[in-house]
Amino acid sequence: MIHALATMNRFTPALLLLPAACLLQGGGLSPVEQKIAQAVDANIPETNTLLERLVNINSGTLNPAGVRKVADVLRPEFEALGFEVRWIPMDEVHRAGHLVAQRKGTRGKRVLLIGHMDTVFETSSPFQKFERNGDSATGPGSNDMKGGLMIILSALKALRAADALDGSSITVFLTGDEEKPGEPLSIARRDLIEAGKQNDAALEFEGGSRSGGREYATIARRSASSWHLHATGNTGHSAGIFDSRVGSGAIYEIARILTAFQEQLKEPDLTFNTSVIVGGSTVSYDSKENTGTAAGKTNIIPDKAYASGDIRAVSAGQLERTRDKMRKIVEAHLPGTSAEITFQEGYPAMEATAGNQRLLALLNTVNRDLNFENMEALPPARRGAGDVSFVAPYLDSISGLGSLGRNAHVAGETVDLTRQPIQAKRTALLIYRLTH
Repeated sequence: MIHALATMNRFTPALLLLPAACLLQGGGLSPVEQKIAQAVDANIPETNTLLERLVNINSGTLNPAGVRKVADVLRPEFEALGFEVRWIPMDEVHRAGHLVAQRKGTRGKRVLLIGHMDTVFETSSPFQKFERNGDSATGPGSNDMKGGLMIILSALKALRAADALDGSSITVFLTGDEEKPGEPLSIARRDLIEAGKQNDAALEFEGGSRSGGREYATIARRSASSWHLHATGNTGHSAGIFDSRVGSGAIYEIARILTAFQEQLKEPDLTFNTSVIVGGSTVSYDSKENTGTAAGKTNIIPDKAYASGDIRAVSAGQLERTRDKMRKIVEAHLPGTSAEITFQEGYPAMEATAGNQRLLALLNTVNRDLNFENMEALPPARRGAGDVSFVAPYLDSISGLGSLGRNAHVAGETVDLTRQPIQAKRTALLIYRLTH
């Protein structure tokens, strides 16, 4: 189902048909936009205080009570801005749930803001507390992506302060399991996909990207799905290996396949990793948990072997083409062996589209009018899969609007507090120009 979603075509040429005054490059800010930018600056102390509060709540993906605590803190913040807030439980997939805040209006484009409340740091992690260090702060999820949640809130509060929210249609969708999504994804992302269908533009607040003095936004992300390979062969004494009556054994068969993958599948923006391999005469393997054990004697030909890994592709077409090649490689068995490969769906690709490029162009008019640097499109191979990919087939999308920092996903994760207001200002004005 998820793969099918990624193959759907969408093209919304009218998305950025905004008033000419909004599209003037370098035209400066209107009085309302100046007020919005000033409101972001005025709210910096409050924003940092709330960030500290959120970071100090453990919301590891497998801590549903903690994720719900984060949602409980955020709910009144959105309600104070005039949003209707609801909680979508995800007991079906053994995860906490999703928080959705919505304002319904009739003016401008309908905008979907995407983020997540969970982190990779479970209750067992020793890394649990927020610590301010001058212009930066460390803490679990400070960058990925509680800092991003603060950018969303700061932007919306600034819009409210400038009386620029009324009449707009904005949906904030915060998942509770982005770091380790529940399965099946068809249920875990069902409501997000539906939200995508009801909107015109999606902005995702995964961490920003800055490298070599340049800042980037994401208009394409690769997919992430897995494959599982099972090879069998005849067993017998090792003296008979390669004999026509015995054959090559399961491990040589699986080695042949993996070598052919490495030699034949390469193409730009595609990766295919082998993460686990086990083989022998006694083998246990759990494809769901991606774990296994194996044993065998050196003088016995192994009759069982397993391997698994992932594929990351820049488009649905590239993914299917790669899978077809893998199937053909698997079918060319060594003597006395057999093998089969299966594929497990995961995150679809967010494909680069003309609409996404126009959305980036509009963001860069905001950057120029704020005297911020121009943002380039991040090469898709430099960004992992994300929730925006589930809605990308239905509306123009952009990601990487969140916090800047370092060491995401490891102890010592850091957020650059000086960049938070910059991200919030560009977000607020992008939303303003889309919804007006």
